[in-house]
Amino acid sequence: MDLGIEGNAALVTAGTAGLGLASAAALAEAGVDVAVCGRDETRLEEATERLEGIGGGDALGVRADITEPREIERFVERAVSAFGRLDHVVTSAGGPPPGSFLETDDEDWYAAYDLLVMSVVRTVRAAHPTLAEGGGTIVTITSRSVREVLDDLVLSNAVRRAVTGLTKTLSRELSPEIRANSVLPGAHETDRIEELIVDGVERGEHPDYETALEEWAADVPAGRVGDPSELGAAVAWLSSERASYVNGVALAVDGGSMRSL
Repeated sequence: MDLGIEGNAALVTAGTAGLGLASAAALAEAGVDVAVCGRDETRLEEATERLEGIGGGDALGVRADITEPREIERFVERAVSAFGRLDHVVTSAGGPPPGSFLETDDEDWYAAYDLLVMSVVRTVRAAHPTLAEGGGTIVTITSRSVREVLDDLVLSNAVRRAVTGLTKTLSRELSPEIRANSVLPGAHETDRIEELIVDGVERGEHPDYETALEEWAADVPAGRVGDPSELGAAVAWLSSERASYVNGVALAVDGGSMRSL
């Protein structure tokens, strides 16, 4: 399907691995120039090389910590300078540490808010002037935990909901020039899940990787965990002309695992 965004420019925060990289790759495949940021130089170089080899567009990697306001501003400035335009913003971030309410202290709460919420606020604020010039899109990657709380993930359950509320607000305040939507991923076979599974196998919790992966998928109607590229495809579609009348939605990409309406 032609998404109608070839020649556009996008930036993806925390786009050097996982669902952020999958989203950047899907946009690159659609012919979009893509800028990604991350803190790890090696991952940044690898991600940029991968994106450059996917489509006909350009790729830019910028070292940036999305919890640092000035570094976010510099990332946006570098992307606009490199591409001469900005049409799409995708916000991604690593997950906060697991834990129960009583195990979580004030520092944990503030750190999670900076990572998950203020990174989106600052990215959109910095990108807005350019994004609004020719019209554009915002897609925030959150989690299925914004609709159904997950055990031992109090920070994700509570803090990520602010992002979906912000996104819905942006869909009204920034329209019609800018559309804003969220995606709510379920389990996808990212590096993070692979690490958790390998750790579990080493601790003797699972006999092998394949069995552990089947256990992750046990309550997923689709019968498997997702491939990151499937989430990326949803992000690219929401950013595209094919979704031009889709605004303010929170789209679950979870194989049907959520039981709530």
